[in-house]
Amino acid sequence: MDLPETLHGLQIKEGHGDGDSSPGLQSGRPVPEVLRQIRDSLGDMRSSSERQPGIVDTIRKLFQTGSAHWLFSACCTNADSDMVKVYGDFLGSVTGLAALPLCETESGDLPHGEYADIPRLAAAACTVLQALISRLGDGPENQHSDRTSTSMRALSCALAPPVCVFAVTHLQEQPWTDESSRTAALQLLDTLVHTCGVGSVTQFLCEWNSHGHAGVLGTVLNILKPQMQKDCWKRNQSTKHVFAWFLIQVRRPWLAEYLESVFPPSLLISDDYRTENKVLGVYCLHHIVLNVPAADLRQYNRAQVLYHALFNHLYTAEAPLIEVVLPCLLDLLSVLEKPCGCPDAPRRPNRYDEVFQLTLTHMEMEQKLAIRRVYAHNLALLIRRMGVVIIRHLKRLERVIVGYLEVSDGPGEQSRLSILNVLEEVLRNAWPRVGCRLETLSRALLRMMCDVSSEPDMCPPAVRDELLDRTTQCLLLLDHSCEGRVKGALQDIDGSSCHPAMLRCIEKVRDAT
Repeated sequence: MDLPETLHGLQIKEGHGDGDSSPGLQSGRPVPEVLRQIRDSLGDMRSSSERQPGIVDTIRKLFQTGSAHWLFSACCTNADSDMVKVYGDFLGSVTGLAALPLCETESGDLPHGEYADIPRLAAAACTVLQALISRLGDGPENQHSDRTSTSMRALSCALAPPVCVFAVTHLQEQPWTDESSRTAALQLLDTLVHTCGVGSVTQFLCEWNSHGHAGVLGTVLNILKPQMQKDCWKRNQSTKHVFAWFLIQVRRPWLAEYLESVFPPSLLISDDYRTENKVLGVYCLHHIVLNVPAADLRQYNRAQVLYHALFNHLYTAEAPLIEVVLPCLLDLLSVLEKPCGCPDAPRRPNRYDEVFQLTLTHMEMEQKLAIRRVYAHNLALLIRRMGVVIIRHLKRLERVIVGYLEVSDGPGEQSRLSILNVLEEVLRNAWPRVGCRLETLSRALLRMMCDVSSEPDMCPPAVRDELLDRTTQCLLLLDHSCEGRVKGALQDIDGSSCHPAMLRCIEKVRDAT
């Protein structure tokens, strides 16, 4: 029997529930029995897309127009039923319609065809849940007796965490979602936040609501915990993305309270053999480093464990991973080590030097342009954090700078622009020690300036102009560091043999005061 026919046989009629000031649909049969029959009929939604709109409309109408006293008060069940359990079972049946198939392989991925029906079913489930959640709100249309209101608040608090997990599962752009299912999931999440009487998702997750109940994040993490174990977290492809979404929503000062629940799963994801999982895990770990107090990170040796995990990732040859690992490492080093500029900071080598040495080693040997760009981009920030102590590494740093200035990496010239940033930081932080390297550095800068200006097709005009301007700035800093020796050397250059663009840059250095 179809669900509409089933509901038609439930003796549903217009009426007033006892103690309820608003009329609505109700039945002579208790709501647990009605919901049980609905659950038994929901299987049709997976097997028949033709009957789906009618089924969804019927269930939605039941929640939208049903008597609140009959729907949510235990006194109308004619039995000593737990309404939270009744609706919890119903919720499990609705969300189970759009449950993702499990993967039994080590990869954790399924063909996209396995998710073909999921968006349709998820959108339908979101519509039903939105109608249910809307009735549990505190709006003027939902003013009922104290007994009914208390039951509705209890249901709202119990159903909010699993409904939120379901909405987030279908909220992101993934193989099991489409535009319609994502829109429906977003509307469901907005309705849920509004129903709980808060103004944002972060407040909904972390803060107390108007009824004095805590945020749902703790319950959400408990729901996800069994799925985030080492032996099963890859069976459901959505689990890691749902976990990451919830983690990113929580910032200071709330995240420290949940550190025990979010740190191990993030470390687990980052330790996977697949690059995309490593990137996601490091992204989560970086968020933790930025939003948890340093004292909490150092407790139980967490920061040291995280440092070793991130440091080992530097041995990879994957640019997307290096791109997230280096910034995370730099922020973690500020937790583990004192700032290099502090008067009481030790001058002996520390973890900053360890990371710097390994970075220079990889930069010297790296041939892949994508990875060279990532290293060059992050090296300037590392030098800025280390300050004057980079003088320990100037010899190798000089080789890296000269090598990167010599090689063009495409129209954007990201590596060259980044390495010019590196040279500026070196000249600002270690200028007393660059005098002996004046000849090597100035020759490399002039050679690159000549290459860029004499080959106009090498890069777009805007990039070429930026390269020349940044090179001129480096020459000015180098001249200032060496007390005018660069100007003296440039006086001997024959302007007739220079490209006009290069000559203009040289004249800027000559004329600078």
